[in-house]
Amino acid sequence: MRPRLATVLILALVVAGVASACKPAPRLASRLPGDSAAFVLPEPIIPWAPRAYVAYRTDKPITADGRLDEPAWQAAPWTDDFVDILGPSKPAPRFRTRAKMLWDTTNLYIGAELSDPDVWANITERDAVIFRDNDFEVFIDPDGDTQSYVELEVNALGTAWDLFLPKAYRDEGHAVNGWDIHSLRVGVHVDGTINHPGDVDRGWTVELALPWAALRDAAITASPPKPGDQWRLNLSRVEWRTRVEGRRYVKATDPATGKPLPEDNWLWTPQGVVNVHYPEMWGFVQFSPLVAGQGTDAFVPRFVDGEKWMLRVLYYRERAFYAAHGFFTDDLAKLRLLMPPRPGAPWGALLGWPWPPLVSVTPDFFETSLPTPGGGRIILTSDGAVR
Repeated sequence: MRPRLATVLILALVVAGVASACKPAPRLASRLPGDSAAFVLPEPIIPWAPRAYVAYRTDKPITADGRLDEPAWQAAPWTDDFVDILGPSKPAPRFRTRAKMLWDTTNLYIGAELSDPDVWANITERDAVIFRDNDFEVFIDPDGDTQSYVELEVNALGTAWDLFLPKAYRDEGHAVNGWDIHSLRVGVHVDGTINHPGDVDRGWTVELALPWAALRDAAITASPPKPGDQWRLNLSRVEWRTRVEGRRYVKATDPATGKPLPEDNWLWTPQGVVNVHYPEMWGFVQFSPLVAGQGTDAFVPRFVDGEKWMLRVLYYRERAFYAAHGFFTDDLAKLRLLMPPRPGAPWGALLGWPWPPLVSVTPDFFETSLPTPGGGRIILTSDGAVR
């Protein structure tokens, strides 16, 4: 563990109560009495087919002013439009969201366009709970182990909240709120008038420069990445329904309870469960050596990522079995996994999936693995880590 991150983590343990107060408890599946393995984890309701994006290089400096007007941005492709967190079978988002990505030897750049007829934001304090406003969010897990990942949230005022998660909440993880993306640059441009009811806005754009030096805390893999490397990443938008009260926007409420209506969660690549902290469902970003506008690269699906998904299904089933019985099992029939859980496209077109996996259990621990084409093994353990 790198010294700076180690210091922050130790401090976080000392002030755990304060850190917990900074971030509301995540909306997770219910928890049964007992230890962490008794979380009831819903399986995603969609096939495992994360979206993919090829990020091209920029050979000119990027100014993070929120306008996305540099030639590299103009040449970079847009992502697919965001969809509901549960997947495209759900109603389409009310407003369009899409994004672009670029990179150079210093930064990862993310630009996003959020259509919105009523742009508003209230929070101005760094590291406050930004998703209480409408916001744009970034989640980055460089090595795809579903642990040690970064979260960043930004509202239309350009206020940022960055945090580090050594583990996902479902695996007894606690956010390190005191961790910062040092030298982070945030630019926001509002196409309209912010916090001004009575007119029609067009939306807002956000431009982020995330230094590789800061992201290195989450990366066992190379940071900056090498051309051809793939990182796991997702982009999210939180949108609240509002009404106008006097000269301000207020959240629309449920007449029966008086509480705000649930927020909409729109993502670049859907989760299949109302919980963005399922890193195995995030998209893939492949880093191209080409400068944006000077050629194209194709995304190349990797066999081992499909294997990781197959073991992740076993992880869900083991956790469900533990919640019901109080111990883990190595009986694949009891886990309904006599046949391999094949991934979706484009990984599903790959041939030669190995099955069954090796499974070792104690009453309170399990480890499972599959052989890789290169002669190694992909291993997933009951604490959620895959490597």
